[in-house]
This record gives sequence, C-alpha cells and structure tokens, in this order.
Amino acid sequence: MNLSSPVHFFGFCFLRNLRNLRIMIFSEAQSYLLSLGHETLTIKLGLTNTERLLDALNNPHKSFPSVQIAGTNGKGSTAVMLESICRAAGIRVGLFTSPHLVSITERIRIEGKEISELDFARLTAQVKQAADELVKRGRLATLPTFFEHVTAIALLAFCEAKVELAILETGLGGRLDSTTAAEAQIVAITPVAMDHEDYLGHTLAEIASEKAAIIRRGVTVVVAPQQEDASDVVLQRCREVGVTPRIVRQMDEFHPLPTESSSAPGCRFSLTSSSRDGSGCASFETPEQRFLNVCLGLQGWHQVMNAAIAIALAEALCERGFAISHQAIVSGLENARHPGRLELWEGAPSILFDGAHNPAAARALREYLDEFVHQPVTMIFGAMRDKALVEMEAILFPAARAVVLAEMDNPRAATIGDLRAAVPRDFDRTRLHEAKSVTDALRVARQISNADSLILVTGSLYLVGAAQQQLSERSHAAIDAKSH
Repeated sequence: MNLSSPVHFFGFCFLRNLRNLRIMIFSEAQSYLLSLGHETLTIKLGLTNTERLLDALNNPHKSFPSVQIAGTNGKGSTAVMLESICRAAGIRVGLFTSPHLVSITERIRIEGKEISELDFARLTAQVKQAADELVKRGRLATLPTFFEHVTAIALLAFCEAKVELAILETGLGGRLDSTTAAEAQIVAITPVAMDHEDYLGHTLAEIASEKAAIIRRGVTVVVAPQQEDASDVVLQRCREVGVTPRIVRQMDEFHPLPTESSSAPGCRFSLTSSSRDGSGCASFETPEQRFLNVCLGLQGWHQVMNAAIAIALAEALCERGFAISHQAIVSGLENARHPGRLELWEGAPSILFDGAHNPAAARALREYLDEFVHQPVTMIFGAMRDKALVEMEAILFPAARAVVLAEMDNPRAATIGDLRAAVPRDFDRTRLHEAKSVTDALRVARQISNADSLILVTGSLYLVGAAQQQLSERSHAAIDAKSH
C-alpha cells in the first residue's frame, strides 16, 4: 500500500484500528468466559441452566434438527466424519465440538469454517446479556457455566446461519450435559470406557448409564460395539424408552450385542488394508448399500469403527429427508480431518500430535505406533491429574526411546511429581526427562532427538493445543524476523 496518499494513509489507519478493535472485543469475550471458571473444574451437571438460557434466547435449537454424539472415545472423530459427509452432500451443517486446541472458535464450525472472532464475540455478548437478566430476575441462582455459555453461543450461531443440520459432540456424560438440551432427533453412543469417574461414576455401568440417557422415546439411536457391562446398560435404556437400536459391529468379531429381534442392523465393517502412513482402508455394509475398500482421511485402525457409526448416522439422516448419496459418504470419509488426533507435522524431526487422554485412547495410539512408526520416538507426555496416569504411562512409555514429562499451565494438570510417581517401575529412568512448561518440553525434546526421530506429543488435548500454539507462534516470529 502506498501510504504517501492521505486517502491510503487514513485507510491503512482505519483498517489497523478495526483489526485492533476486533482483537480487543474477542479478547474481552474470552476473558468473560474464562472468568466463569475452568470448564471441567466448575462444571455443574444439569439441564436447567441451559434450558432457561436457550428459552431466553428464543430457543435457537428449535430452528434446525440435530444429531448428538456421546461416548468416551471416538465421538469427536465420528462427528467430524459425519460433518464431512454432510458437506459433501451439499447440506448446510453446523458442528459443535470440544475442547479446542488453540482458539475457542475451533469449537463452532459452519459449513466447515470456524466462526469468526467478531461473530463469536458478538454472540457471547448476547448470551451474557441473557444470562445476566436471568440471574437478575431470579430465574437462575448463578450464572451458567463456561460450557453452558459456549453451547448456547454455538446453537445461536447455527440458528443465525440458518443451518439445515447441527452435529453436537457431547461434552461430558450425556444425561445432564448442556448439548442434551438441544433435544437431538438422532443420537449415537460411541464406545464407553472409564473416564471422568469423579463426575460420571466409578463403574463402567454407571458411566454408560449417564451416556445412554440421551436415548429418548422417538429418537433414532446408533450404538457402537461396547464392553458387556456398558452394552447391557445401553440396551436396557433402549428397551425402557421403546427404541430399537441400530448396531454397529465388526464382520469378523463377536461383540456382546443383543439378538436381532431387539436390534436393527446399523453398519457392519471389516478392515481391508492400510496405507504406509496409517490410514485404514475398510469395507462397510448397511441394509441399504455397500462401500468397498474406502480409505479414510483419519489415521489409525480405530477410526474404521467411527466411520461405520458415521455411515449409520448418515443413513438415519436419509430416512429423515436428507439427500446423502453413496458418493457423498465415500468422499466425506476420505476427506475428513480432525486436528490433534494422529496429526503429523512434517519436519526434521517430524512431530506427531495425539490427544490420547485415557487408557482406551492410549491403547489405540500404542497400536498405531507399533504398526506404523519405525523411527525412534521422543515422547512428550502430560495429562490431567484425574486421569489413569499409571495405566496410560504403562501402555505408552515402552514405545518411546525417551520420555519428557511435561507440566502444563492448567489448574487440572498433573504436576511433574504426579507424572513421575506414575512411571512404570521397569522403565529405564535414564530415558526420562522433565520439563516445568510446554515450552521447555519442546526444547528438551528437540535437543535429545535426531533429525530422523519422531517427537510425539500426547496424554491430553490441552497439551497438544499448548504445544501447537507454541510452535505456531515460534514459526510466525521466525517469518516476521525474516521479513524485516
């Protein structure tokens, strides 16, 4: 831009001030939401706050149909695959997921694009005003929580954007999760495992009960293969509300599922091959159609089951009037992307990010490492203190040449002492390193890794997000330095 012209100069100043104003407004919105407390530590399970907040906002969720996906592992990947299928079919779709990696705007996507910072800030102001008024009038005792606010912001954004469909990833549990207030007409239960025991229960059956509660009379439900205790609970819930579940199963394995008289075929899958980078190829079969040798966009064998759930959900949408072709399903599965889940950043060394945050996810990651990773692995590991640290470290650490224990700037994060105490007794302590920050962990990992090594960042999506933010800022700073 030629700033010698007064018009150009003032135009430049206006644009710069507009950008600064946008950043300030978005920053204020973030500060307000964070002032409500950490989204997990201050969680108040229950639907009353969300229902009253949505009512005060003229019930935006009633302007579009929804799909809700609950479970312990795979619900985010299933959601992004279904979104990718719907976009390939030309459906105007909104996607709500959690948590985010770097920016809170990642949680709300419309037609595949993150909500803008300006729109996020504007909608946050609307939701804040409605929440303040509810407290002032005595309809709520306290302000809704962080997650309740963000759920309302997402539903309001979808209403304003006139989406034809919303896909909602459940935050925690299901029975009392904010997303359940949207009253989705189609729901799915991905594999249930032990996680968030302090909130959901200390047995698999108790956790499954919380998640299965999203199954209501009149909904269409897709159920993934489950451990027996979880399966019994989910299927009992289906019987109680008079719903016939659509079962996802592997063609060549037995799963503790009901007889055909009490269930309907959802989608069967069989593994066929894999690419060198770990993308699984599989065949799928439903009562309506077959999909042969589809190579998934998401890496890891565990994604094949998530793809089968997404296919069953897509067929349920077809039955409710959505036009989704065979080709749209194939294209959607092949082109789906999910940051932070077996996400590889090429380099010397390359960096692999995977937010494996519980033992089941750690086992899926370990299987991937054993089959597809052949170079030395330097693992940066950090996690939340309420996770099964001993079990996760026992699963993952043997796959690494060296491990860097990383402490995060998060009130829920495990300390170095917590992480050290969980290290397997037979793990060679000379291969263990410690870092009091994510920045230090990345520095140490680079120092002890060769160019042909692989740095793996895992244990928590919060760790993955913090690491990616650090690396991105470092990259931008280097580019700025070169430009000057």
